[in-house]
Amino acid sequence: MKLRSPHIAALRALADPTVRPRDVRRALGVETATRRWLIGGVLPLWLGAGLADWHRHRRTHIETTAGARESMIHSLMMTEAGVPVALGLFCEVNPGVLATCAGALAVHGATAYWDVSYAEERRRVTPLEQHIHSLLEVVPLMATGFLTVLYWDQARALVGQDGRPDFRLRLKRRDPLSRRTRIALLAAMGVFGALPYAEEMVRCLRARPTLEPQPTATPAPTPTLSIPADPEHATAE
Repeated sequence: MKLRSPHIAALRALADPTVRPRDVRRALGVETATRRWLIGGVLPLWLGAGLADWHRHRRTHIETTAGARESMIHSLMMTEAGVPVALGLFCEVNPGVLATCAGALAVHGATAYWDVSYAEERRRVTPLEQHIHSLLEVVPLMATGFLTVLYWDQARALVGQDGRPDFRLRLKRRDPLSRRTRIALLAAMGVFGALPYAEEMVRCLRARPTLEPQPTATPAPTPTLSIPADPEHATAE
């Protein structure tokens, strides 16, 4: 089944005399509702999960186990997720911004794998922390998906379907967010995102002033990636 382009479907719905007023109001309010959910739902969810993850690192004594190396990876992931957020807040969303968001999402996923594969051989990664990691990976995917839907015309341009794509970075000309709201969002990212992980890095460097990988523990505190040998196969050998 082929679906119509969203803007064509919206125009046809508005022109249809059988469409009820409440359906029109819902269609016209989708963009505002999506923005509110991104700011009031997705962003706090991401910051809350990051703060919970920082707490789990502290409980498992990251400074004496995985060390500053893992904390550096955490800072890298915060940056990978923070750059698209900053672009979405302050820049016109065009194919360049959408491509950056998609690229950051892919790199963030690879870095998250690096993080867990390094950490679980050096400290206990509890089931609760693993679920928090799942949330931290899904939230950027949600944000990128919502941003793509909000700017569907730019997404089409990115794949060559709606004019020539514009990759220039430009400040927003018409910003639906007030200056106070943007300041509050940046402050929240600093207090609940950057500050805890800066504290974690300082704590790790005080315990072991190096970014080099720490020795693995034997046996591994979290052997989730290891596949036990088949007893029958081991006996045959």
